[in-house]
Amino acid sequence: MPEQPAGIALVRRPTEDLADGIVTHVERVPVDVALAAEQHAGYRAVLAAAGWEVREVDPAPGCPDAPFVEDSVVVVDGTAVLTRSGARARRAELPGTEKAVRDLGLEVVRIDGDGTLDGGDVLQVGATVYVGRGGRTNAEGIRQLRGHLAPLGRTVVPVGLRAVLHLKSAVTALPDGTFLALPELLEPGSFPVARPVVEEPGCHVVPLGGDEVLISASAPRTADRLADLGFTPRVVDIGEFEKLEGCVTCLSVLVRRPAPAAQAFPRPTPPAAAIDARSAHPSSEETP
Repeated sequence: MPEQPAGIALVRRPTEDLADGIVTHVERVPVDVALAAEQHAGYRAVLAAAGWEVREVDPAPGCPDAPFVEDSVVVVDGTAVLTRSGARARRAELPGTEKAVRDLGLEVVRIDGDGTLDGGDVLQVGATVYVGRGGRTNAEGIRQLRGHLAPLGRTVVPVGLRAVLHLKSAVTALPDGTFLALPELLEPGSFPVARPVVEEPGCHVVPLGGDEVLISASAPRTADRLADLGFTPRVVDIGEFEKLEGCVTCLSVLVRRPAPAAQAFPRPTPPAAAIDARSAHPSSEETP
């Protein structure tokens, strides 16, 4: 691991009610909560091995979708935009997320009023911020996000969605700025330079720094293809979360470290305990 971490990776562990999470475009199937806890431990370990300092967001009791922490905040430079989900039940997840980003010293703004926005609908590529317009994010939420990000030099580009939960369920970006996409789920012409994928989870990647990308074990052919193109895939099994329409992007918020001269992030107060993989799989837990 590098001496200076790439930044902070905010995560939130699954709790016992994970299987009650919302499903929208898939049929509900049984979720093995103990296995999900083990997979989440593996996810945290991969982030840590890639040079990220993993910090845990406080649990959100009664919020089974809370491990999909990306949906609750959008971080751009030193600003954290607290979202307001189109799924009302998920709005109770915000207090823990707000505490976590304030602990990092970020400036906090929020989507409010009639605006709705999920972080999973926000894809940042350079100075362009693509925002999915679907069931979780509305036009007012996009308008407010544009207002928050314009002073930071960002251009917000709305994208229509077709029968998909979030924008990043259908498209993500590689470190070189090109896209991996399922074009049939997007407004035509939204991403003209896109690499085709042969597996649905293959369009979900998280750039970790340099040529490294985080990708699901459910997309082995895509991982092989990315390796052939000169990227370094870091593969992680998140199959139980995929049953709830989750993907590798939504299980963390990566807060990239400021310029080298900047001070280290403040240390947070340790969060309350949530479900731990060790309780069900004693040998599986790795501490990041």
